Amino acid sequence: MSKNLIEKGNLPSPLLLYNRTAQRALDFASQFGPNEALAVPSIAQGVSLADIIFIMLSDDTAVTSTLEEILTQDVTGKLIIDCSTIHPSTTEKLAEAATTQGAEFLTAPVFGAPAAADTGQLIAVLAGPKATVGRAQPFFKGVTSRSEIDMSDEPRGKALTLKLIGNSFILNMVEQLAEGHVLAEKSGLGNGYLHQFVESLFPGPCAAYSTRMLSGDYYKREEPLFAVDLARKDARHIISLAEASGTKVHNVETADAHLAKLKEYAGAKGDIAGIYGAVRLEAGLGYEKD
Repeated sequence: MSKNLIEKGNLPSPLLLYNRTAQRALDFASQFGPNEALAVPSIAQGVSLADIIFIMLSDDTAVTSTLEEILTQDVTGKLIIDCSTIHPSTTEKLAEAATTQGAEFLTAPVFGAPAAADTGQLIAVLAGPKATVGRAQPFFKGVTSRSEIDMSDEPRGKALTLKLIGNSFILNMVEQLAEGHVLAEKSGLGNGYLHQFVESLFPGPCAAYSTRMLSGDYYKREEPLFAVDLARKDARHIISLAEASGTKVHNVETADAHLAKLKEYAGAKGDIAGIYGAVRLEAGLGYEKD
């Protein structure tokens, strides 16, 4: 998102960057001129210089602690945009804390893999007061995103409810692909024909995950595209949301069980596509696809 904000966001001043791993912010900023991007050494310094603050972090604890640090500064009139995937109840608490101190707060989770973020092809879900949504929109469609789901004047938590239900589709898709490919191999059909079917009927993310499984990308890559711990965090939130609503998400529960096996086998570097490896182990095959 940062790259597209710099290149297409018509920013009046440098994009200020802060990362808990400072070198990452420095390395990213070094790709641009000092008038385009600048790494700052602390959240406090960034907040003091910024009018609009984006947050994109891994989980509820990280977002909560970061906002608490942001709110040690004067945030009157500033716009805080949280793009993290967290529980709906968490975002409502954060919004109350921020607005109580005079800031505007927008919940803006996004759908899309890292490649979509790089090319400005995310799908953004914007929830909050209509005026707040309008203030943030210049940074989404046509800049960081290809489309928006406008939830103006809806409770901010609804954006996270949609994000979590949407992520359940991803979990279920990966689970079904893993089960299908293992069955194709064990039954003697072979993976090639099933992959052709997937490419023909379900092009896009489904075909891409199928390719990642069959190519062995899920265990060969150095860094996960969708880390197992993040996938399990989403699964927990989805299951919690379902329980609170008086329903069940059996497919997500199955996927989460395989994610647990994946974490046990591959550790924190496990990728969500490694559900395939977990299903293979369950069926008496090796974790790695030859």
